[in-house]
Amino acid sequence: MGALDHLSNMFDCSGGSNRKYKKRKQLQTVEIKVKIDCDGCERKVRRSVEGMKGVTSVNIERKQHKLTVVGYVEPHKVVSRVAYRTGKKVELWPYVPYDIVAHPYAQGVYDKKAPAGYVRYVDDPHQNQLARASSTEVRYTTAFSDENPAACAIM
Repeated sequence: MGALDHLSNMFDCSGGSNRKYKKRKQLQTVEIKVKIDCDGCERKVRRSVEGMKGVTSVNIERKQHKLTVVGYVEPHKVVSRVAYRTGKKVELWPYVPYDIVAHPYAQGVYDKKAPAGYVRYVDDPHQNQLARASSTEVRYTTAFSDENPAACAIM
């Protein structure tokens, strides 16, 4: 605490010395999946977010149905605002690049609506098919792998 702050607190006439300072929000990038078909939908989604306090930039990728908001905002507030203002089904971006996932080729993983190069990822292991690749699947995929020195030579 600086000398000026100390003096201003000492001669404060407001009566309350127990000031609660708000915690500053961090700059975040919030990615949201929302269906955007036409220019009107894009304009409606953009206007619903641009008016929010703390938003610094808005980027919309219509082909991927993706809204990216950068700013000092909370993700759940952005999602609820877009859903309320547009009346559309909105969720946080559920996809990750398939390079990041341990078993991207496990059965039942692919979401047909996922953009190219992405796969749906859920943190819950009971819902996530990626985390439950059986030993049989792993054995067959590594049998034909280029990294395996004892791999099948047929391929």
